[in-house]
Amino acid sequence: MKKLHNVKKSSVMINIMHVLLISIFALFITSCNKSKDKAHLAVQLTDAPGNFNVVNIDLASVEITGDNTGVVLLNAKPGIYNLLDLSNGVSTLIANGDLDAGTVSQIRLILGTNNSVTVNNVVYPLATPSALQSGLKLQVNKKFEPGVSYNILLDFDANQSIVLQGNGQYQLKPVIRTIDTAISGSIKGSVTPVGAIATVTATANGISYSTVTNSSGMFLIAGLPAGTYDITVTPILPLLPVTVTGKTVAIGISTDIGIQVL
Repeated sequence: MKKLHNVKKSSVMINIMHVLLISIFALFITSCNKSKDKAHLAVQLTDAPGNFNVVNIDLASVEITGDNTGVVLLNAKPGIYNLLDLSNGVSTLIANGDLDAGTVSQIRLILGTNNSVTVNNVVYPLATPSALQSGLKLQVNKKFEPGVSYNILLDFDANQSIVLQGNGQYQLKPVIRTIDTAISGSIKGSVTPVGAIATVTATANGISYSTVTNSSGMFLIAGLPAGTYDITVTPILPLLPVTVTGKTVAIGISTDIGIQVL
């Protein structure tokens, strides 16, 4: 009788194990199918440098708007970001997440209140226009395919985004370019004498992209469509501008134009 009881008990345990294994396998298959139905998006931040000591941006959250998903809150990395640490090809991941395949129309950056700029070693708060309190909206309009990972680079132009007011205070009016790194290239180089401040502009087909040299005299203009560019380096007087013509930019390639003597 005891032996029969043990046999029944073993049979019940085996059935339970079967059910658990089937459940785990079904969950695994569902998870795999779910990931194949989703697109993955990573959002990175970089900077076109400006003539400041520090530019701190208080990032609170990142949202996207899609045709199939509505508004999706990404897994953001909130905090204070010094834009000047993110120049000349340096970038940092600020948010990522999975979303339903379809067209993403917009990325929205939600900023906090602790934005500031340091000029001549003096820290100034950055006033934010009321229109930005609901988030900074950036147009994307890109179709995301299921099972594919995408990377969008946000080029935050510090030089154009910080505006000096008549009262001596500074206001944040963000100028940000969205860059699809999979379909763009870049131009890089440097100037001498080191420490000379210059604006670098790359132009093709009547469209211009610009940046500012950093303290080491280096520059990088990212997110350029493939094409042939003329590059003008315009330093502060009394130095004279330098022009380099006919430089080819290819997708995924950084074209180095070398050292430009001012």
